[in-house]
Amino acid sequence: MKRLSRFIAVMMGAVLTLAAMSGCSSASSSSSTAANRLEAIKERGYLEVATEPYFAPNEFIDASKPAEKQIVGSDIELAKRIAEEIGVELRIIPLEFSAVLSSVTEGKYDLAISALAYTPERAEAMALSEGYYFNPNSEGYSLLVREEDADQYKSFSDFDGKIVVCQSGSLQEMYATTQMDYQKFKEFPRVSATTDGYLMVSEKKADAAVCAVANAKLYCEANPGLTTLAGVIQFETDPEFDGTRVGVPKDEPELLEVVNKVIADLLESGEYEQWYKEYQEYAAGLGIE
Repeated sequence: MKRLSRFIAVMMGAVLTLAAMSGCSSASSSSSTAANRLEAIKERGYLEVATEPYFAPNEFIDASKPAEKQIVGSDIELAKRIAEEIGVELRIIPLEFSAVLSSVTEGKYDLAISALAYTPERAEAMALSEGYYFNPNSEGYSLLVREEDADQYKSFSDFDGKIVVCQSGSLQEMYATTQMDYQKFKEFPRVSATTDGYLMVSEKKADAAVCAVANAKLYCEANPGLTTLAGVIQFETDPEFDGTRVGVPKDEPELLEVVNKVIADLLESGEYEQWYKEYQEYAAGLGIE
């Protein structure tokens, strides 16, 4: 429980920091007469990237760093590289996950870099980049449950009458609503951050949280004896959704082209995969481990 308390303290401190950081002006408020968003970014001298910083190792918080450098992760390195390619400053905008999505579909910020998976609905609402991370050893998606209750879950039907939580707008939500009989749940709350769902399970406010296995394992390792994965239960995944993507406002081909160029360079060099491994170790060295 000590580790869980430390994890909560880090997150609470970070929330206060992020609230202070998020007061900067949005891209949409600019009075620029640039022909497209890429030119507007160059004109104003900074790139605004929305992210939900609670999904290690892609994006997470190191509260020991200065406020402006607390959000770290492999996706943040990608954002830095895109800003460098354009030749501008990077500004990270921390938001709830659903707000990350809407901020880009509405054109409020320039990019969404937040471990985004491809879904048909997202592809309708925003332009999605080429995939920049394909995990050959992906552990897929399952459910996080309390360790003391793990033996009772052998199939999806064992969650009938239970409180199952998931992140709003996520791929996990899509899998839960298409592969589980969610109408038989006692409750099906949606939360803004994955970690909120994990905490609800730990605190007995929910019975299970739909999760990406790799991310859930970090939480379980950080809080031994509290939570675990639901045995052999696994969602079926669609190869169409493989690869993590960058979200770009619709009808901005010039900006999308730059993003895809950076991704192509990183795939060729193997740098993103290296960042991903480094930040897995980094997260394991914090309260997230």
